[in-house]
Amino acid sequence: MFEKEKLDQIKESFDAYNAKVEKSLEKNPERKKAFESGSGANVNRLYTPLDIADFDYMRDLGMPGSYPYTRGVQTTMYRGRFWTMRMYAGFATAEESNKRYKYLIEQGSMGLSVAFDLPTQIGYDSDHPLAEGEVGKVGVAIDSLADMEILFDGIPLDKVSTSMTINAPASVLLAMYIAVAEKQGVTPDQLRGTIQNDILKEYIARGTYIFPTEPSMRLITNIFEYCSKEVPQWNTISISGYHIREAGSTAAQEVGFTLADGIAYVEAAIKAGLDVDTFAPRLSFFFNAHNDILEEVAKFRAARRLWAKIMKERFGAKDPKSMALKFHTQTGGSTLTAQQPDNNIVRVAIQTLAAVLGGTQSLHTNSKDEALALPTEESVRIALRTQQIVAYESGVADTVDPLAGSYYIEAKTKEIEEEAMRYIKKIDELGGAAKAIDLGYIQQEIMDAAYNYQKDIEAGRRIIVGMNKFQIEEEPPKGLLKVDPSVGELQKKKLAELRATRDNSLVQQRLEELRKACQGDDNLMPFILNAVRAYATLGEICGVMREVFGEYQQSVQL
Repeated sequence: MFEKEKLDQIKESFDAYNAKVEKSLEKNPERKKAFESGSGANVNRLYTPLDIADFDYMRDLGMPGSYPYTRGVQTTMYRGRFWTMRMYAGFATAEESNKRYKYLIEQGSMGLSVAFDLPTQIGYDSDHPLAEGEVGKVGVAIDSLADMEILFDGIPLDKVSTSMTINAPASVLLAMYIAVAEKQGVTPDQLRGTIQNDILKEYIARGTYIFPTEPSMRLITNIFEYCSKEVPQWNTISISGYHIREAGSTAAQEVGFTLADGIAYVEAAIKAGLDVDTFAPRLSFFFNAHNDILEEVAKFRAARRLWAKIMKERFGAKDPKSMALKFHTQTGGSTLTAQQPDNNIVRVAIQTLAAVLGGTQSLHTNSKDEALALPTEESVRIALRTQQIVAYESGVADTVDPLAGSYYIEAKTKEIEEEAMRYIKKIDELGGAAKAIDLGYIQQEIMDAAYNYQKDIEAGRRIIVGMNKFQIEEEPPKGLLKVDPSVGELQKKKLAELRATRDNSLVQQRLEELRKACQGDDNLMPFILNAVRAYATLGEICGVMREVFGEYQQSVQL
């Protein structure tokens, strides 16, 4: 892109500029000695073509909707349609969450994103002793198909796109969704949405795992195979960097570790006999958006370019859709402060811009009070309005990849891509993502980054407005959403009624069929779906799989 003669002229001018800066600094010192990005990477005073001297437009950028997808996975991006404004919600009972979903749709949300409570996430019914005190607290309690029917009552599943943040029991919740659709007269091929279904990041950063690695990967590849034939519009996994970043990783670590997990899933599916181009187009990703807006934009662009290369060069994908990294973004929960929570509205607006400028396909914006409690209707509405203002009023969605060509953005995109690739190569050397997790390598890298970040905050080298600088005296927060403790008792009562009225002999028959399938090598999805249709509970289905597969035990060697 740049002629040597022109670069020499720029170098001469740049050297003169630096000499001028040195004199200026004697009288006008800069704010601090070193400037760093949100991830702690060095930020130069000035970026010029010298920082991207080997930049090649067609190799490094290309056109939107074309390899290597740096500029976006759609040809016209938001000029065709805006990203999906998918607000994450769910609490207490299915009845209460259903009301929230209908409210969000009325307010302009384009897709639903279901938050499940902790017992649901780890495969326990609400009446299990380990569920005590946790029912409905961080999401909605779903024990059976009966709850799922209530959750989506009056919501046409052929008209909405639904994302479900569920991992270890993802196969069961997907089966419930398919069964609810059947009752609405909606066929599986009409369903659109995503299940998170990413167990590796649970072992790394989140902790809601159930089964050991091998049967967990079997369940995931079973879903890939089943959906490629029966639910072709469904995104069968959302490979998640979000929780890796929430645990304290840097931007480059988020990309490197997430794509390493993606590689593991692709390898597992190919090993199970699937052709890469039959399942790869339905893979999707899930990233975090932090406050360093320019670093975050570069991160998203780097992830797209790197994944395109991996799919083409490493796995020999032929379908362009197999190489196109589609991703959902959520604004950074760990960036929100309990102090002066109104400030979080500004943080979320910055992060929204980062996601949109980076080319996200869908977005959830956190609410201002989420450092304190589940969000109220008012705070959820402000979070949704933030997306709508960016979409309709800011102008950033009117042209594709508007920051392309910025010397800083292009240099940073390359820097993150190269650093992420170094992590992927290291993980390959260790034997792949699962082995690197067992060895504790990925966890240790994240912990080190998180420790350094926290040290910078405590030392005042990193300013968090309202928390370690610009504090004020505040009254205790008022009007927070609180989940009624009676939710647990209500769910227990509903479960007792279900078990008293369903065909229990049919349930036992379907569970025994599932048990035998688990002991063999059949695809488990049809057996799980049959058990769900008979109103077997989540805990009963996961209980059968626990008995056959066992449970994962952390054995990190740090």
